[in-house]
Amino acid sequence: MAENILDLSKVIEAVGKDKGIDKQIIIDAVKDAILTAARKKYGTYREIEASYNEATGEVELFEFKEVVERAKFIDEEVEIPLDEARKLDPQAQLNDSIGIKMDSSDLGRIAAQAAKQIILQKVRDAERDIIFNEFEQRKGEIASGIARRVEKGAIVIDLGRTEAHIPLREQIPGEQYKPGDRLQGFLMEVRQTTRGPQIIMSRASEEYLIKLFEMEVPEIYDGIVEVLSAAREPGVRAKIAVKSNDPAVDPVGACVGMKGSRVQNIVQELRGEKIDIVPWSEDITRFVCNALAPAEISRVFLDESNKEIEIVVPDNQLSLAIGKRGVNVRLAAKLTGWKIDIVSETIASSRTAEAIFNLMLLPGMTQTMAQNIFQSGFGSFQILSQAPVEEVMSIPGYDDPDKSAKLIQSAKDLIEKYKDEGTPVPTSPQVAKAAVNNSSAKEQADQRLKEELSKLQSEE
Repeated sequence: MAENILDLSKVIEAVGKDKGIDKQIIIDAVKDAILTAARKKYGTYREIEASYNEATGEVELFEFKEVVERAKFIDEEVEIPLDEARKLDPQAQLNDSIGIKMDSSDLGRIAAQAAKQIILQKVRDAERDIIFNEFEQRKGEIASGIARRVEKGAIVIDLGRTEAHIPLREQIPGEQYKPGDRLQGFLMEVRQTTRGPQIIMSRASEEYLIKLFEMEVPEIYDGIVEVLSAAREPGVRAKIAVKSNDPAVDPVGACVGMKGSRVQNIVQELRGEKIDIVPWSEDITRFVCNALAPAEISRVFLDESNKEIEIVVPDNQLSLAIGKRGVNVRLAAKLTGWKIDIVSETIASSRTAEAIFNLMLLPGMTQTMAQNIFQSGFGSFQILSQAPVEEVMSIPGYDDPDKSAKLIQSAKDLIEKYKDEGTPVPTSPQVAKAAVNNSSAKEQADQRLKEELSKLQSEE
């Protein structure tokens, strides 16, 4: 057994160095293996412990027995008489637990095989931990590898020491790879499982787009230019919002590069995905307009409490502002974090007329007064009824607190009247959105509004 023990000591040293595993982990594995073999041979009721002797490189087994009087000695497997105990340890006392070294050589092949299996398992576990820790620290970076196969729609990537998966949802639509193709992606998630580290990569995320710009644009890497938000429809179009921390550096120009070289490298990596680089602004109106470029913007109406914004564009700019299948406005909304409603000048005018018509239902309201109220941002009874007096005083002709309070109360009373009658309360401009591309419906609405306004004016 001595030769085997020396060999074991060498194995511990070699495995520790070769695999980069803490030597103590391997020693503990060997101790566990021999202890397991001993318990199988001698039974689990005996108190046996294993200890590693650094000097000899041997795993020693000790059996602990209780010290008892010779007269009360019954079970030699768990007890030892006091006189025999003192031969081993002169300081031994009754009821002490004394460790007696066992001969482990007779464990033979069982111990060696068990040790081998546990060492292999511990080595595998330690290697998994090393790989997990390595990629956990790299999470948020870009990694590249070789495509090996496809499993349930996911591309399996060989990263060298381990594999990663790009799920179908994280792939760019239309991309196809064959085994041996090199590709890269964003290290999105690293999980420890019973089968080892599970690494999820993405080519469709906004984070991947931002990381590509960071790699391609030195000004972003150095912090001179910041990417504040990004939005993507993978493989179709993307938008990133950038700002410069140096007045001398144009953030858009830095991202585009000389003759568009920088952004084109990213477009090529993303298989032709069109990328809009948007100047960020703390003024949300300007930011939204920038995000909708190159469409021309006529007017903007903000609802800050609900983070909603209505954009009015010339009729011939409506398709450009919305984009093919709505992609431009969807990306702009995601980029800015605001809900965006885009309407044409024609529809906006129709909505304005209906709003003014509804406001004229208030007692004593003239068309001019209703126009002033609407243009001051109070487009419905509901908005008026909930507005503070101080805000209503901004309406021309309502700078007196009492007059403003009276207008607010009139709106509340009218709402209650409609509720008592079981009639729907007229809301802010409600020209049917379905009529946007239906000229006959719009014309009918315009005609009805003109008739109603004319009738009200004649009654005055």
